This record gives sequence, structure tokens and C-alpha cells, in this order.
Amino acid sequence: MSAGGTIPTQSVRPHVFTFRISVTYYVTLFLGVVAGPALRGAEAPAPAMARPVEADELFQAGQQLFDQIAPPEVKAQFQFPTKAQWDDFALRFQRAREGDSLEELVACAPEARTALAALRLLSGYEDLADWLEQRIDEIEGAQQAVVPAPVPRPLPPTRPGTVAPRSIATVQPVPHYDLWLTRVRNRPVPARAAALMPRLRAAFVAEGVPPELAWLAEAESSLNPIARSPAGAKGLFQFMPDTAKAMGMSTFLPDDRTDPEKSAHAAARYLRTLHGRFGNWALALAAYNAGEGRVSRTLAKQGATSFTAIAADLPAETRMYVPKVCALIATRAGVAPQQIAPPRR
Repeated sequence: MSAGGTIPTQSVRPHVFTFRISVTYYVTLFLGVVAGPALRGAEAPAPAMARPVEADELFQAGQQLFDQIAPPEVKAQFQFPTKAQWDDFALRFQRAREGDSLEELVACAPEARTALAALRLLSGYEDLADWLEQRIDEIEGAQQAVVPAPVPRPLPPTRPGTVAPRSIATVQPVPHYDLWLTRVRNRPVPARAAALMPRLRAAFVAEGVPPELAWLAEAESSLNPIARSPAGAKGLFQFMPDTAKAMGMSTFLPDDRTDPEKSAHAAARYLRTLHGRFGNWALALAAYNAGEGRVSRTLAKQGATSFTAIAADLPAETRMYVPKVCALIATRAGVAPQQIAPPRR
């Protein structure tokens, strides 16, 4: 496996090698280390994947690429990652996604972006690239969220006898919703949407769930039916194997998670179940991302009933995921979060 085959060293400038090697370093580092632990749903054990991302395989491929294309002067300046470096980033990335610190999630951005560049270069990894692209989107949203908001300029003094203008506050249905609405408002509709969305919407309607929620698939998988995460989630709606089986899907020969209609029906049923348990869509989306147990425990701990009340105690990724999905629905379907109807009885 290489970023473009074996390249004669004498025909390529050193900075090109440096870029390719850097990309290889991070893709092996990023993919290999997260293949084992389940990053979504801390309560569930890491399942076997239909097409495993083997850490040893990726490490060997990266090392082989390094040995093949790197000239002596680059090898003298660059050290291929050790197992300790490999494990260190694995731990940081897992903790950042499951932890409640947006700053720690943002700190993973450089490695994640370089990994995505590598995946786009390497043949056969489009399914992982489409998954990672959405995770980077959430990291970049977190990066915006941690930047302090500008201090508003004071209003000029009013003349006697006049009424001072009232400030207009934006009521956000979920924290960071306005941030995400700005991020996605002018984003092009994915190329696969024209073919897929009518089928996904029809499946949601058949299950009694508002069809606009089918846009969840864009946030999960970039609308790629075969997208997969290193943790084992797969398909348009990124079902982990255990959840898929609980929703009545096969995960092996065939893997129903890659079937648009079957996965859409399952996602709609699961969202309907989550809404029945938590009472509103924001909490249902949070549970879809972070796990039902995590959301239930946090609500009980805070004595709360809303996503807004518990958002700060949920995983950093979930705090970005929920407003992102809400903003996508508002942009793609023209339905604001508070206007999404409950499931049909």
C-alpha cells in the first residue's frame, strides 16, 4: 500500500517526500491506534469489524512506504513512530472524544487533518475517509466554540425623552446551534443526496418518524453507505454491531448496515425508541451519539430534563454533534429544531 506506488527517489524533491512521509506517519498512527477501542459508546466492548483495520498491518505498510520512497537525507532527519508514540496518540484521541473538554478535542486537529489527507491519497480507504471527515468537522466546530466571543460595543447614550433600543437575544434551541447554522448554511449538498435522500425519507415516514431526521446520515457518514469507523460502526447511520442486531439487522453476509433502506428503517426505529425514552429530539440525538446510558446517568445526576442543562457534562464530541445535526436539518429541510414533530403514534 502506498500513496502513489514506488517513486524513484532521484526524481522527486525532498519536500515532497517529507509531505508523503508525514501523511503516512499520521495515517498509520491515527488509524492503527483507534482500531481497537470502541470510541462510540463507552459501555460496549469493541466489536469485530467486517473489514478490520489491523494496527500491525497499517504500521508495516507505513514503514514499507517510508523505506521505499524516502531518500537517505530524509531518513536521517525523520524517525518512524515508535509503539509508545502510537499508543500515546491513541489514548489522547480516545479521551478527547469521550471527555468533556472541547480544548482537548481541538488539540487532536493537526493529526486528524493529516490522517484525512492520507486517506484521500490512499486507494481503498474512502469509507474511513468519509467517516473521519465528519469527525474533523466536529473538531473544527469545537475550535470555533472555544474562541472567546467578542465583547459587544456599548450603545451610545440616548437623548432625554427617547427609549433605548432593546437588545435582541438569540434563543438557541441547543448550545452552539447558531455556530453550526453558520458553518453548514452554505455547505454544498452531498453528491449522493439526490439518489439517497428520497429513499431514506420514505423509510423514516414508514416508521412514523419525521423525514427531515434522515439528514442525520450526512453528519454520520457524509452520506456514504459503506462508511466505517475504526471502532466498527458502519453504514449511512453508523450502527455498531450490537445496536444493529438489536434493531433486527444482520452484520455479516450480508451486512444490512450498508443497505440504505434497511439501515434507514433501523435508524428511524432507534430514534423513535430514544425519543420515547428521553422525551425530545435533542436528548434523543445525544443518546444516539453518546449512548443511552451516558445520557440517562447525566440527566439523573443533574436532576435535569433537557439537553441544554446537561450538555457541558456530555462528551465533547456529543456537544458538537447535536447542534450540528439540528443545523443540517434546518438547512437541508427548512425545519428548525423546535419544529421537528414527535414520532407518529
